[in-house]
Amino acid sequence: MESVSDQLRLGTTRGWGAVVASTLASGMAFLDNTVVNVALPHIGTGLHADLAGLQWTVNAYTLALASLVLLGGALGDRYGRRRVFLIGVVWFSLASVLCGLAPNIGVLIGARAVQGMGAALLTPSSLALLQSSFVDSDRGRAIGAWSGLSGVATAIGPLLGGWLVDTLSWRWIFFINVPLAVVAVLAAVTWVPESRSTGQRHRFDVTGAVLAALGLAGIVYALVERGGRALPSAVVGVAAAVAFVLVERRRGEAAMLPLSLFARRQFTVINLVTLFVYAGLGGLTFFLIVELQVVAGFSALLAGVSLLPLTILLLLGSARAGALGSRIGPRWPLTAGSVLAAGGVLLMLRVGPHARYWTDVLPAAVLLALGMTLMVAPLTAGVLAAAPTHQSGSASGVSNALARSGSLLAIAALPLAVGISGTQYRQPAALDRAFHSALLYCAGLFLAGAVTAGLLVRRPAPASPAGSGREPAGRPVRSG
Repeated sequence: MESVSDQLRLGTTRGWGAVVASTLASGMAFLDNTVVNVALPHIGTGLHADLAGLQWTVNAYTLALASLVLLGGALGDRYGRRRVFLIGVVWFSLASVLCGLAPNIGVLIGARAVQGMGAALLTPSSLALLQSSFVDSDRGRAIGAWSGLSGVATAIGPLLGGWLVDTLSWRWIFFINVPLAVVAVLAAVTWVPESRSTGQRHRFDVTGAVLAALGLAGIVYALVERGGRALPSAVVGVAAAVAFVLVERRRGEAAMLPLSLFARRQFTVINLVTLFVYAGLGGLTFFLIVELQVVAGFSALLAGVSLLPLTILLLLGSARAGALGSRIGPRWPLTAGSVLAAGGVLLMLRVGPHARYWTDVLPAAVLLALGMTLMVAPLTAGVLAAAPTHQSGSASGVSNALARSGSLLAIAALPLAVGISGTQYRQPAALDRAFHSALLYCAGLFLAGAVTAGLLVRRPAPASPAGSGREPAGRPVRSG
């Protein structure tokens, strides 16, 4: 069962206030997941870090977020989504200050992990509180607005980060989160109603959280650090991942990750598409921004501008893409979007030592942006539509965990796959070769998402007369 103190409508001050609070907070987390990429060359120089240090600067945050976001969603369902959301926002902003003050790469990596923990609390709650707080007729539009504005925050990160790095310091990419957090907290306290699941409560799933973190950490450590400890680390990671599945299966509905969600075919398939798409995007952004600065000689600001089309098209098109996905189902938006994104990645093969923004970067960025715009809202809405309302926090957590895990694994594995390590990222010739090889892998990941969506995603059946807006568990759906 679901308990909501007062449901919202999108056209009201309270409704838009809730969207603003949710978008600002989740936008901080999404922005921080991209803005750091712009500053990586400067962080490496300022803190004397090698490539592994830069990978961990990104991955420590993503690892904590991916490992704990499932728990964050479950905590919101149980203890109140607004409460967990507020705790996460404050936590995240304090950790951001620690990142900005870090004296060396080790401290920065540790602070980034703490920051990721805060993101794991606020990210699923920010979406789940919209899912549970709005009336049925306005829920899709509210989520579409959230998707578009959050996508803008993700895309604007490199632009904002480039300006801050060039004019102030890389440290300001973290300090900027504090005023955003203040506004998000005030808006949430003023306009967002509390909501929670009122079903049977269970013990805190500490075992599941630890095993999830250990599984991802072991695999990522093996990929990043390589060397003699790679095999033992990989074994530990795989064993922990297997143990995680067994433990969650035994706990049933009390699990941090209720495996019953994956009995819903549509939920499983759309999450698989999410994994492929965000692996491709994460790997691309990690390499592209560094390539533009080290090889092409772009400033940090100009490198950030390279993804400006993504900002603009997500802002203009996500709500329309969400409406299209609601009307025809997610299958074709996800398929076409993935193909377009893959085409944009392949166009970036033109980027090199003498790259020009208008002829070599912009056309590829526009094509990538068109693809992502088609996908972002249907991915989010499709996952939530395939899950019951009382598990919206857990469903949002699964989607976020897989998106972050895809990016995490791509950033860990791609340098190994393309043969770059140590301080080679500072050598233009070595980095350029690695970048072009990485593009082929990233395009392949997007195409894998396209194939999965085209063959396996189905169009949901029409809503029941009761207006539940949900696909009943076990009910067959007709092919899209």
